[in-house]
Amino acid sequence: MTAPGTPVLRLESVRKSFGDQLVLRDISIDVPAHSVTALIGASGSGKSTLMRCANLLEEIDDGAILLDGEDITDPRADQDAVRRRIGVVFQAYNLFPHMTVLDNITLAPRRVHGVGRAEAEAEALGLLERLGLAAKAKEYPDRLSGGQQQRVAIVRALATKPRLLLLDEITAALDPELVGEVLAVVRDLKTQGMTMVLSTHEMGFAREVADQVCFLDAGVVLEQGPPEQVFGDPQQERTRRFLRRIVAAGRLAPQ
Repeated sequence: MTAPGTPVLRLESVRKSFGDQLVLRDISIDVPAHSVTALIGASGSGKSTLMRCANLLEEIDDGAILLDGEDITDPRADQDAVRRRIGVVFQAYNLFPHMTVLDNITLAPRRVHGVGRAEAEAEALGLLERLGLAAKAKEYPDRLSGGQQQRVAIVRALATKPRLLLLDEITAALDPELVGEVLAVVRDLKTQGMTMVLSTHEMGFAREVADQVCFLDAGVVLEQGPPEQVFGDPQQERTRRFLRRIVAAGRLAPQ
């Protein structure tokens, strides 16, 4: 039983290096239930590495990562069981090209979670309907637009009923006109209470949808707080410089 008030995800002084390069430096973040945490920062700041560590795709060097109070970085933790509780969507859609949309979505529920085919397909079709993709259930990925493929990737992550959803630059590979349809899905998930961590270059969207924003710079959480504070009254000069460049590029407007 998870104690009341326990964050769904907690990072405690997490450090990660690749060789001599220290990529994450004592990262500490709490992600409460039913909240959205946005990670912002320049390319190379450590956002994607943090996401990969949170899903145990990368092993941390020091610190701890807790999921519902359980130390999932403990060597005794069942990593496969942990990953079954976390949904992940990356900027590359990673759909199986030889499988239909429906088969892509139902593969993990059937093979990993032991759900029967009929039940898995019924739930998948319900999710596809919700995201406006019901007509694409029998299509193959190469027949879909980039935005449709990314929405299918989100449905695939949701089909396992995750406790936590990690979204890593999910619009980075999309043409600008397709970004809005994917972000609309994330807005919908927020209204339904999904706990999410997302890394994004869409500052206007982060400002709109996030409950807390973490600005990463050179592997450090340099600034952390509600979006109105981080975007409206940043305390660190480095944050202010970053946001000035974003404003100059016209990327702080809502999507």
